[in-house]
This record gives sequence, C-alpha cells and structure tokens, in this order.
Amino acid sequence: MKKFEILGNADTRSGFGEGLLEAGKLNDKIVALCADLTGSLKMDAFQKQFPSRFFQAGIAEANMMGMAAGLASAGKIPFTGTFANFSTGRVYDQIRQSIAYSGKNVKICASHAGLTLGEDGATHQILEDLGMMRMLPHMTVINPCDYNQTKAATMAIANYEGPVYLRFGRPKMPIFTPENQVFEIGKALILNEGTDVTIFCTGHLVWKSIEAGYILSERGISVEIINIHTIKPLDAEAVLNSVKKTRCVVTAEEHQINGGLGDSICQLLANNFPLPVEMVAVNDSFGESGTPDELMAKYHIDTPDVVLAVEKVLKRKG
Repeated sequence: MKKFEILGNADTRSGFGEGLLEAGKLNDKIVALCADLTGSLKMDAFQKQFPSRFFQAGIAEANMMGMAAGLASAGKIPFTGTFANFSTGRVYDQIRQSIAYSGKNVKICASHAGLTLGEDGATHQILEDLGMMRMLPHMTVINPCDYNQTKAATMAIANYEGPVYLRFGRPKMPIFTPENQVFEIGKALILNEGTDVTIFCTGHLVWKSIEAGYILSERGISVEIINIHTIKPLDAEAVLNSVKKTRCVVTAEEHQINGGLGDSICQLLANNFPLPVEMVAVNDSFGESGTPDELMAKYHIDTPDVVLAVEKVLKRKG
C-alpha cells in the first residue's frame, strides 16, 4: 500500500475560499453571492479584494439563486455560497427551474455538508444533496477530498461552461493531494493500485479509505483505491477497468446510502458488469448533534467501517 505524505490539516471550505479568490484574479467575469455566511464559506477574501463583484443576498437563498441565474444570463460567472442544506433542499425549485433547466453557467458552492458539520445537528446535516443534484439534467456534481483538491476544483469549474454543484465541508482533515494539481472534471484518480478489491470513495471518505487501505494491506489484502471526486459525470471507463481486475467493490461516502456515489456505481455495474458491492454510507437515517469523529463512528462511515465492508465483500466474492 502506497504511503501518503500528510502536508497539513485544513478544512475544505478554506480550499474553496482560496480557489475562489485565485479564480477571481484570473477572470473578471466571476462574481460571488453569499447568503449571510461570508465568513463560514471563507468568501471574505474575495469580498475584500473585489467588493464590486460580491453580492450579499442575506438569508434569502431562493432569491440568491434567481440573482445568480440572471447574472449568468448577462454573461457573468456567478458562484453562490451557503451551507449545503440551504444550497439544495431550501432552493431546489429555483435551481431546477432557473438554473438546470436552461443550463445556466452558475456554480452552486455548498459548505458544511454531511454529518461532519457536527454540533449543528440533523436539521443542518444534509445527507441527500449529492443524490438531489445528480438527478438534475445538465448538472455537474463535484465532491473533492481535501483542501488542495477543493481549491483546484473551484478554479477548474470557473472555466467550465454549465451548472455545477460543488460540495465541501467544515472539519479540518489531512491534506494529502498535490498543492498545484490540475483538476480534471469527470476524471477519477487512482490513488493506490490493487488486485483484490476496489474502493470507490469521495469527499472526506477518501482519507478514511486510505487509512483502511493501510490496515488491509497489513492483513495481506491488495486494495485499489479510486477517488471519485466527480459524482456526475461518472468516469465509467475508470470504474469498469478497475472492477474487471478486482471483481468486487466497496463504495464510501458521507451521504445517504440512497442516491449518491454508491447508487451511481451500482447502476453502472448492473448495466455492464454485475459483481458484489458493499456500501459505506449513512443507512437511511438523519444525523444528530455531536463531534465529527463521534458521528462518523456512530453512523458507520469511519475507517473501521470501510475495513469491515472490504472483508464482507471479499467473502461474497468467493
């Protein structure tokens, strides 16, 4: 198992903030809109440097999406920012009708996603957002894994024509991807090559899968770990190439077991190459208040759960 150098610890929302600032320096068509959470979304640096290109929408998320659609129609590249719960569930109608339907060039940037939002509790811990957004025609869905990849993804979507949902989080996590990486939308990344099982992972569960890989390697299990940072469009070629070698799969995500990465992988495999799959995800449940570590352990989306899923799927593989 390949060893990954930890370059530091940082939250992915800070990667978004830095990426937005850098993208804004390169393209004066980029504008930013925020729903009264500028500091939480780390959009304050952009606001300070480009005050005429920053719009504070207040606690009016639906209105913010309408504003973004209008700015896109006028040739701007709007980045909206609020918590993932408010970026999707609260404004789904506006996104569907005003952005996705007409393919508006709006970047919907969503922080504090999943259980790792922590103490704010179930009402804010949206676990359905990837599924909601990947079901929308024309929508690209991206869920990067660490600070560096989130920064790179933010800069990449600025140059992509069409609506994008970019998901990131609140807790500090290890930084293990390259600092000046080139982010390719729709291109999966093979982090470790293996022959016994493939782990397809996304977001915060990428690092948890790497930790699981270390444990499994000590047990003599050869694990292929693939970072699916783009949920839609899914890199079908990379998925199928890997599973034809390993012939069994674990998916790992900070999302409901329904509708997210696991469902996307299973749909592809059912149509092309059926084989055993185990899914590490929240099992049809709301969250609760707690620390990120406590919640990931309780809701079975932690390192030991990835290890257990691999052991289960290997038994099914036979």
